[in-house]
Amino acid sequence: MPVVLPYIVGAVLIVFGSLRALYLGWQRRSQQIDEEEGGPRKKGPRYHLMVGILWVVMGLFLVISTYYQTHRLR
Repeated sequence: MPVVLPYIVGAVLIVFGSLRALYLGWQRRSQQIDEEEGGPRKKGPRYHLMVGILWVVMGLFLVISTYYQTHRLR
């Protein structure tokens, strides 16, 4: 497996987790969620905020652990 692949996956998790937390979490907190609305936006903003933060943490862990594994002293 190329070394750059975990960095790309980690960056994607960080970017999309941040976007999910920002647009579906924080910005939707002040708005009233319509009960008739369907799809992923029907879930509460707290859920999207927590999942977005989880994605960011997973991405950071992947990037940091990959860096550590490739640059540790032998």
